[in-house]
Amino acid sequence: MKITHYGHACVLIEIVGTTADRRVLIDPGTYSNGFEELRDLDLVLITHAHPDHLDLARTTALLDRNPKARIVVGADAAEGLDAYAAVRVVAEPGDRLTAGGVELHVTGGEHACIHPDLPTSRNNGYLIAGTVFHPGDAFDLPPGPVDTLFVPAGGPWMKLQESIDFVRAVAPRIAIPIHQAGLAPAHQNMHHHLLSTLAPADIEVVVLEPTIARAL
Repeated sequence: MKITHYGHACVLIEIVGTTADRRVLIDPGTYSNGFEELRDLDLVLITHAHPDHLDLARTTALLDRNPKARIVVGADAAEGLDAYAAVRVVAEPGDRLTAGGVELHVTGGEHACIHPDLPTSRNNGYLIAGTVFHPGDAFDLPPGPVDTLFVPAGGPWMKLQESIDFVRAVAPRIAIPIHQAGLAPAHQNMHHHLLSTLAPADIEVVVLEPTIARAL
């Protein structure tokens, strides 16, 4: 498996299979760059409708360049993608499905609370091929053990203690920080250091360089 981080919550997972390789892109949002020219995608996953996770203009252009790709979204994120109904799957937490040749288990439900005075929104987490978990904007646990966890490192809906406790609770082999575009570079480094320091010793925290694929 290779993973490329395109900034914030956007990651590309390249899965080497016994019969075919699969390319899965997650959350191409407004704070992410470099995903626009990707080709041969099998699957695009959207955790929720917030612009930093779904840049409609660039995502629709991406889908036009990847006509064979399936797209999986929650109901609240599906409205802007009606033109792609032929390849779109609207999924809800609890669903198990295969899309683009990839097995998915959809988790989650609600976006983590930013403030009680703000309206709530939906959020899907995705367990991909039984091994990689992207929680979106929440700390809902995956349905079982995972090898690789994408862990949010910063955002208006969270504090770093929650990230650390999330890594400890999930106990993956590898934890990859994401969702850090709102942090200044010095704060990103501090958050990554604290995640590495306070994660259990048998969990490797891997900070990915932007747009550079890493085999894991």
